[in-house]
Amino acid sequence: MTDEAADRHYEINIEGAIHPWSSHEITVPEIRALGGLPENEPVLEVDLETNVEKTLKEDAVVKLRAGLGFSRKIEFKRGIV
Repeated sequence: MTDEAADRHYEINIEGAIHPWSSHEITVPEIRALGGLPENEPVLEVDLETNVEKTLKEDAVVKLRAGLGFSRKIEFKRGIV
């Protein structure tokens, strides 16, 4: 990883709360831990521009892009069971 890549900071939107993140990827267990989401409910990826929702598998790895203003905006929230 280059110094430039190591210096990037990401912001993760989990149910409306913004959480700092330093890696270009995040896993579903990391999303759960960061947002305090329970293990018995699915995690959804929501495209905030189109409102398209996708249920993430427990072993999913989401690739992030730096800056909420310059990339596709993604939010994670609990799914309805």
